Amino acid sequence: MSTAARPTARSVSARLSRNGNRGLELLRATEAAALSVGRWLGRGDKAGTRDAAQVAIEEALQGMSFDGEIVIGPDGLNHNLRLGRRIGSGRERIDLAVMPVDGASLVSRGLSQALSIIAAAEPGGLLTPPPVAYMHKIAVGPEARGAVDINDTPENNLRRIAFAMNVQVPDLTVVMLDRPRHQTLLERVRELGVRVALISDGDIGAAMMAAWPGSGIDAMIGSGGTGEAVLATCAIRCLGGEMQCRPWVRHEDEAAAVRAAGYDPDASWSMEKLVPGKELAVACTGVTGGGLLRGVLYHNWWAETHSLVMRAQSGTVREISTRHHVALRPEEGEKIL
Repeated sequence: MSTAARPTARSVSARLSRNGNRGLELLRATEAAALSVGRWLGRGDKAGTRDAAQVAIEEALQGMSFDGEIVIGPDGLNHNLRLGRRIGSGRERIDLAVMPVDGASLVSRGLSQALSIIAAAEPGGLLTPPPVAYMHKIAVGPEARGAVDINDTPENNLRRIAFAMNVQVPDLTVVMLDRPRHQTLLERVRELGVRVALISDGDIGAAMMAAWPGSGIDAMIGSGGTGEAVLATCAIRCLGGEMQCRPWVRHEDEAAAVRAAGYDPDASWSMEKLVPGKELAVACTGVTGGGLLRGVLYHNWWAETHSLVMRAQSGTVREISTRHHVALRPEEGEKIL
């Protein structure tokens, strides 16, 4: 007769409660980053913006009740959010994908769409992506889920998206990064008569807008950062949309690195492959505002943030506006971190 202990109703309830509240716990970190970064709006200092976000989010994560391993983090080596670092003050082990500010250049230039985002899953729930700088991406909302194939042409994908959404192709609005590498893609999309919204940075928020009701965006296509692809996939899973990716292998050295990591350089990645976790939670807070979230607002003696907290397992999406009455003056903003 087996003597293995069965989980009690109390332990199961406690675990579900922790999982259900994980996004709300992470929210404190994205709010801290947004409140800190918001002070840098339009200053023209991209490095200072990025550093402020990283310091704020690191300090917030250090006191949280988990033992988190950073598996996706910001680019660069001159920060403490390096891959493999364990952070937190608790015992429950989780994986973390952290982007202190998606769109540091947007903040520094005083442009919209910048946000702070964190995703958490059980260990192994956030797959280490292939070792390439960029991935080709396509993202849509719940209505067009199942209608896209990243290995097909953009024309065929857009026609299927329009059919799934019961609209004409020229009624669609597609968002993509304004990059020279997208020029041919942009011309092909324009030839279909599709409306195009170009953005200078922030493709996590762009992908989320494709799945967010009322954003005015129906799809996101193009290539962007690999870490951003993982975080966007986490959010799209929670929002009920679909995102597919494929490594953009630019030269043979990258192809060799991808093979050495055990991946096929030509294979496409579904959401479930890139983010297989079952207990997935995401928190994001707007920094400069846009089609998805409002930016940080500073008032006399208080500040206001606008955030989303999402959980894939239950499909719960919370839209949260928070007043921070401790953020009195720039020099006192440190008290909230």
